[in-house]
Amino acid sequence: MCGRFTITVSHEQLETYVKNNYNINQVDDYELPRYNVAPGTDVISIIHDGKKHRIGLLKWGFVPSFSKDQKINIINAKAESLFEKPSFKNAVINQRCVIIADGFYEWQQTTKQPMRIITDSKLFSIAGIWNTIITKENKKIHTVAIITTTPNDIMKPVHDRMPVILTKETEAIWLDRNIKDPNKLKEVLKPYPFEMHVYPVSKKVNKVTYQKPDAIDQIEVDF
Repeated sequence: MCGRFTITVSHEQLETYVKNNYNINQVDDYELPRYNVAPGTDVISIIHDGKKHRIGLLKWGFVPSFSKDQKINIINAKAESLFEKPSFKNAVINQRCVIIADGFYEWQQTTKQPMRIITDSKLFSIAGIWNTIITKENKKIHTVAIITTTPNDIMKPVHDRMPVILTKETEAIWLDRNIKDPNKLKEVLKPYPFEMHVYPVSKKVNKVTYQKPDAIDQIEVDF
């Protein structure tokens, strides 16, 4: 699964990244850096509206359209069942997005030691699906789930799931609203094929409220 991630860049670094990668010239003053992004909070996301890329905040915790009371909040959706489950099958065809991150946390299954996983890219895109619901108070809430897949060789010693991290090529397919062929979309949802780095971090990150810079510092542990 993927239950926490990081985006530890400055506003200026994010602005440069989205300008270069998505041709977005204006970025709101989002809360940055964030050392321990948790479900239930707003996450920085990119969609394509059919004409251009757009950046905005989506609440992490996907609420399906059929849920009227918002008690269903799904943080992860498995790539293997996206196209069959009623909760997801409309969103995966029509409401795809990416979440911007620079690392994610996973807890080693045997020791429960928190690990941080990064790539050679400072920032990367995680595949997501989104949905908008209207509350009883007639308020719109835009919600999102992170898509997970089977682990690559680097992640296997840590956990049996990992988020779908997109390459530049697969991201272009994922964000293209004209692509609705499930077979083509399934090909995108694969384990990350490039170099990743895994290192242990403090158990302070177990608390969702912990947001200090040392959350991402590597520590020494005996396995």
